[in-house]
Amino acid sequence: MTAPRYGITIPFDGVTLAEHRSWYTELADLGYTDVWSAEVDGADGFTPLALAAAWEPRLHLGVAVTPAFTRGPALLAQSVAAMAEAAPGRFTFGLGASSQPVVERWNGIPYEHPYSRTRDVLRFIHEAFTGEKVTFECDSFTVRGYRMARPPAVPPEILLGALRPGMLRLAGTEADGAILNWLAADDVATCAKEVGPDKQLAARIFVIPSEDADAARYVGRRMIAAYLNVEAYAAFHRWLGRGELLQPMWDAWAAGDRKGALEVIPDAVTDALVLHGSMASCREQVLAYCEAGITIPAIAIVPFGVELRDAVRGLAPSR
Repeated sequence: MTAPRYGITIPFDGVTLAEHRSWYTELADLGYTDVWSAEVDGADGFTPLALAAAWEPRLHLGVAVTPAFTRGPALLAQSVAAMAEAAPGRFTFGLGASSQPVVERWNGIPYEHPYSRTRDVLRFIHEAFTGEKVTFECDSFTVRGYRMARPPAVPPEILLGALRPGMLRLAGTEADGAILNWLAADDVATCAKEVGPDKQLAARIFVIPSEDADAARYVGRRMIAAYLNVEAYAAFHRWLGRGELLQPMWDAWAAGDRKGALEVIPDAVTDALVLHGSMASCREQVLAYCEAGITIPAIAIVPFGVELRDAVRGLAPSR
């Protein structure tokens, strides 16, 4: 496996998409190799990357992750192929099950059999990229007689967003690797064992570059409560062995006690999942993920108590 890349999450809060051009140039100048978008409740996953493809050819582009449910299989394959054509050899496609709130509550699509849906979409995309006529029947959907008119000359890497053994193994056997989220550096080996050797492991890593530990932990606890009460993430952390530590939070949340749920999240859990400290300390903590096996760290800056551009510069690999 090649040396780790060093990515950052885009788009930046408070910066319009049209204003990102100068940011992309500076990111490349600072030594960032990758920009990684998401697709939750902000910009879609592809538009910020399309702009980066046109504006800054030095950057590798990735999306972590595109839900397997929210686009039809053919349209999703076309979106991926278009990005691969716009940035040949520089685009990594992240596919994942997403979560019940995103898929069902926000998009009105039943969140059923997420593992099967993700597996089937992955297999369909592989077939569509051949340029041959595809008839694809599975439990999740049926596609009849589809032929991609512009299959990518350079197929992109495909990584699967994966949180537990089944999806991690699928990422290792049928994709180019896995995308991890909401994990500590000490958790990487557990996940990597399921994926297998010689595979890409990307991870979104949340960073609060502040030496005010109390304030950073308060922000971190709010983030943890928002995510780890979603069942997919709760199950992930039970599998990682944090069930006993997080059960008081889950109990308080289920009882409607949001304030109490925040108060019972242990500092050790917050410190492991949301990095904080000086710029130098945060860079060292990100490096620990790479040393544990992450090949593409994608830091997500939470600019608490610091200007965003200062944080981007202070956390850069060139430092």
